Amino acid sequence: MPQLVPDTGPQRVIAASNLVNTMGSGLYLTAGVLYFTLAMHLPAAQVGLGLGAAGLVSLAVGITAGHLADRREARGVYAATLVVRAAATGGFLLADRLWVFVLTVCAATAAQAAGLAARSPIIRRHGGDRPQEFRAYLRAVTNVGISLGALGAGWAVQAGTLTAYQLLVVGNTVAFAASAALLVLLPPVPPVPDAGGPRWAALRDRPYLLLTAVDGVMSIQFKVLTVAIPLWLVQATSAPRGLIAGTMLVNTVIVIALQVRASRGVDSPAAGARAYRRAGVAFLVSCALVSLAAGTPAWAATTLVLTAVVVHTIGELWHAAAGFELSFALAPEHATGQYLGVFGLGAGLAEGFGPALLIALCVGWGRPGWYVTGALFALTGLAAPLAVRRARRERGHPASGTVTVAVAAASRPKAGARRAGS
Repeated sequence: MPQLVPDTGPQRVIAASNLVNTMGSGLYLTAGVLYFTLAMHLPAAQVGLGLGAAGLVSLAVGITAGHLADRREARGVYAATLVVRAAATGGFLLADRLWVFVLTVCAATAAQAAGLAARSPIIRRHGGDRPQEFRAYLRAVTNVGISLGALGAGWAVQAGTLTAYQLLVVGNTVAFAASAALLVLLPPVPPVPDAGGPRWAALRDRPYLLLTAVDGVMSIQFKVLTVAIPLWLVQATSAPRGLIAGTMLVNTVIVIALQVRASRGVDSPAAGARAYRRAGVAFLVSCALVSLAAGTPAWAATTLVLTAVVVHTIGELWHAAAGFELSFALAPEHATGQYLGVFGLGAGLAEGFGPALLIALCVGWGRPGWYVTGALFALTGLAAPLAVRRARRERGHPASGTVTVAVAAASRPKAGARRAGS
């Protein structure tokens, strides 16, 4: 199990704020769509279009917020994103018309993306010698928070009344506001002096963009558990439908218990590249096991699916650890927020296009589609070491050893370089 309480005061504040924040996220992720369709009586098709539009809006916002956090006081920028998210979420109470729904959901989703980028300089400043490992700890905390939020959302869904759904929205709003209030206890994070070069250096850093693309393709795996496996389980297997909740429980428990441990060995860009490669192989094996569950007895289908979920989650641990390491280690310290905002583009695109791709391949095509999906992950993992070597070569890094982070080739300063995590 990960250490329950971080070592330093600032880390404890960040963890507490993250826990409260993700409890709100758990409420929304579990019952948000049901609230808009059942309580606000919006057509499901309109809700889907609004959520898609919100995802697209959030892509550019993350980079801008990250850059602002680099140049201003990051704690204040991050707190502002949480306040905006709280206000937008409170607006859900009035979202019984399409334009109000689109406006509020776009604002809430954009604030979430902005917050993730704006938080990056804070993690680098207060995350200790290895902010990547502290980021892994926060991911375990995130899973705890989402699980607690899901319990509250389950009550609202079970009650099914307008009042219950409205209380869910109020709880969501309070969680985000409380998360922002906790940041008052965090020491300020002064900006790192600009090293010169183009203002939007991350968007000119081709090797980093290539790694962003690699992580984006790999991030489609997050939708395998929430989209592809539930649909496959119901439509193509004889496994009990209650297994859907079981798969999520298994995944969550493993992530909470092992994410920090899995990240400890991923302590260099080269190790991150290897972790991507291992993750791709794990996803290939998992997809093959899920495909074999079709046409088998219920006990066999259940065994195959649960085994696949365990293997998939191990790959997820490696994938997350690789992303934490590379996104921080290859980002210059003075532009951490901007670079992490760019790195988030890959996951954002996967969030937007992943479900449709997986439904077309795994559900529409059937068993061959699962093999194609697994092969896509495996090939992406094999491409990661090539992308990492290119990024390190252009930064002038040695082939092995401790990584010294220079500014990206497009924005390299005239003198000196900065050490990752300093």
